[in-house]
Amino acid sequence: MNREFTIALVGNPNCGKTSLFNIMTGSRQHVGNWPGVTVERKEGIAKYNGRNIKVIDLPGTYSFSASSEDELIAVRYILQDKPDVVVNVIDSGNIERNLYLALQLLEMNSQVVLVLNMFDEAEKKHIKIDQAKLAKLLGAPVVATIATRNYGIQELLATALKQEKQHREPLKLDYGTPANQVIAEIAKELEETGLATAQDSRLLAVKLLENDQFARDYVQLEKFPALQETVKRASQKIRTEAGFDPEIYLADKRYEFISMLVRECVQREATQSQDLTERLDKVLTHKWLGIPLFFIIMFLIYQITMGFGNDFLGSYVENAFALLGEYISGLMANSPELLRSFVIDAVIGGVGSVLVFVPLMFTMYFLISFLEDSGYMARAAYLMDRLMSAVGLHGKTAVAMIVGSGCNVAGIMSTRTLDSKKDRMIGILISPFISCSARLPVYALFAGVFFGGKKVGIFPASGLVIFSLYLLGIIIAVTAGKLLSKTVFKQEKSYFIMELPPYRIPTLKSLLIHMWEKTESFVKKAGTIIFGIVALIWALSIFPVGVTPGSVESILGKLGTILAPIFSPAGFGTWESAVALIVGVGAKEAIVATFGMVYGTGEEMLSNVLGQYFTPLSAYAFMVMTLLYSPCAATIGIIKKETNSLKWAFFSVAYSLVIGWGMAVLVYQLGTFLGL
Repeated sequence: MNREFTIALVGNPNCGKTSLFNIMTGSRQHVGNWPGVTVERKEGIAKYNGRNIKVIDLPGTYSFSASSEDELIAVRYILQDKPDVVVNVIDSGNIERNLYLALQLLEMNSQVVLVLNMFDEAEKKHIKIDQAKLAKLLGAPVVATIATRNYGIQELLATALKQEKQHREPLKLDYGTPANQVIAEIAKELEETGLATAQDSRLLAVKLLENDQFARDYVQLEKFPALQETVKRASQKIRTEAGFDPEIYLADKRYEFISMLVRECVQREATQSQDLTERLDKVLTHKWLGIPLFFIIMFLIYQITMGFGNDFLGSYVENAFALLGEYISGLMANSPELLRSFVIDAVIGGVGSVLVFVPLMFTMYFLISFLEDSGYMARAAYLMDRLMSAVGLHGKTAVAMIVGSGCNVAGIMSTRTLDSKKDRMIGILISPFISCSARLPVYALFAGVFFGGKKVGIFPASGLVIFSLYLLGIIIAVTAGKLLSKTVFKQEKSYFIMELPPYRIPTLKSLLIHMWEKTESFVKKAGTIIFGIVALIWALSIFPVGVTPGSVESILGKLGTILAPIFSPAGFGTWESAVALIVGVGAKEAIVATFGMVYGTGEEMLSNVLGQYFTPLSAYAFMVMTLLYSPCAATIGIIKKETNSLKWAFFSVAYSLVIGWGMAVLVYQLGTFLGL
C-alpha cells in the first residue's frame, strides 16, 4: 500500500511532543499555518522500512474541553480530518494528569497509540509503569520512548503502521447508572440525525452533557430543538440522581477510572532524595532571586550574541561581502552604470548589509532554543507572571512577550492561549514593543559603531546598550498594558496556570533544528521582502533622470527631506534617517539595508559614514525609536487578522508612533541637558 499514512501527535503541553516530532522527522519538516488561522502548523515526514509517514504536530491541549484557539485546532483536526493514527504522547512522570486526555481520545473510535515519553525521567523519580497491563486495561497499544535519545522511535512507527489493519472499538467508560443510559440516547440521536458518526457520537454525547461549547458548535445544537431538549432532559436527570452538575460528575468518574489505572499499573518507590529540578527551582524560581536571575541570564545571552555572534563570527561574513563587492565591482567595470549601481548599491550594499547579521541570529537563536528546550523558559513565564500580576495583567501575557522577543508576529499569535478577550487584546497591542530579532541588526550596527570597543567594568558596552533596549521594551509594554487595562479594556481579573516541566539537557540535533527554523525566515526575508524594498528604494533614489543617485535631489531624498524635521528633536533629523524609518515599517531589518544603499556602501563601511551623521546619544535615540515606533507590516497584518479589525491595526500604529517619537525625543533632550 503506497498511499500516504498520517499520524497526528497530540498531548499535554510540555510532554515532549515537539522533541518526538523533531526526532521522527529530522530535517523533513514544513512549518505553516492551519487553514483559516495563524497558529503554527508543523508537518514532517518520518520514514520506516522505505515508507513515508506524514506526521502532524498538533498544539498541546489538556483535554477536549478546549477553550483557547490552539487547543481547538487539535480537537478539530482529530474530529474532522481523522488521521490514520492518533499518537497520544504522555509524560511518564505525570501519568495521572496526562491520562485524562488519553481517555477522551480512546472514547472516540480513533486508532490510538499511547506513548510513554520521557521514560527515563520517570525511572529517575522511581516510577515504574506496567506497559502491558496498561495496554490491556485501555485496549490500545502502549510504547515507551525517550525522544532525546531516539529510544523507542522505530517501535512507535512500527506500532502505528500496524493500526492500519486494526479496528478498535471505542473505550466505554462506566459513568454510572444515571449517565450511561442518557449518553447512549444522545449518541443514538446524533447518529440518526447525521450529526455524528458511530465513531465519535459517544464522545460528543458526553461533551454535550458537559455543556462544552466546542461540541455544541460542532453539531450546531441550536438548529436541532429536539436534540437540544434531549440533552437538557439528560442533564437534569444526572443532576437529580447524582447530585452534581454533569460536567463535575463526568469528570469525577474519569478520575476514578484513572485512579484505578494508576493503582493497577504504576508503582512508586519511596525516596527521600530531591531531584535536580527541585534543587534548581529553589534558586531559579526563588521569590526574590528569580527575576534578577532571569534578567542576568538574558543579559548574558545578549553579551554572547554580540561578542561571539556579531563581533567574531560576523566579522568573517562582513569581510566576505567586502571582498565580494570588490570582485563584482571589478567584473562590472565596463557594465552600464545603472546596472552596476543596482548590483553594487542595492544588492550587495543593501541586502548584503542585512545578511552579515546571520551569524548573530544563529547565535541568539541557539541560546534561546537551549533555554526553551531545557525547561527554563517556562520558569521565565512563571516569574514574569508575578510582575504582570503586580500591574493587573494576565500572566500568560508574559508568555507572549517572551515569544515576541523572537518575532512579534509569533508573540501576537501566542495570545491565542488566552481565554479572555480583554487579555488577548492587551497582549496583542503590547507585543510590538518587545524587542524582536528583526531589530537586532539595527542595534548591532549602531551599538557596534558607537559603543564597540568600550567597556563598562568587564562587560562590552555594546552588549549593555542592547540589553537596555530589551529592558526598555518590557517596561514600555507593561506600562502600556496597565494603561490599556485601566482605560480601554475594563474587565474582570483572570488567572494564570502553567505547568513547569522538569529540566532537561537539550540534544544538539534539536537545538540546531530550532536554530535553523528561526533563522531561515530571516534569510528568506532578506532574499525576498527586503530585496523588494531595497529595489524600490534604489529606484526612487535614481529618479528623476539626471540627479546624482542617492542624493537629496532624488525622489527618495525629497520625501526624506519633508519628514526629516519631525525627527530633529530626537537628534537624527536627516533625510536618510527619515527614509530608513519609513522603510522600517515594511521590515525592521530593511533599516540597515536602506542605510547601506543610500550611503552607497555595504555594512563594512557604514561605521565610517554613520559617524558623520550621528553621535552616540543620537544613535541611542535612533535605536529607541526603532524599538518603539510602528510595528512592521507583517505585525500590522497579524494584528488586523487576530482582532478582525482595521481599527485596532491603525490604533497600534498610531499609539506606538507617538510613544516611539516621544521616548526618542526624551532620551536625546535629557541626554543633551545632562551633557552626554
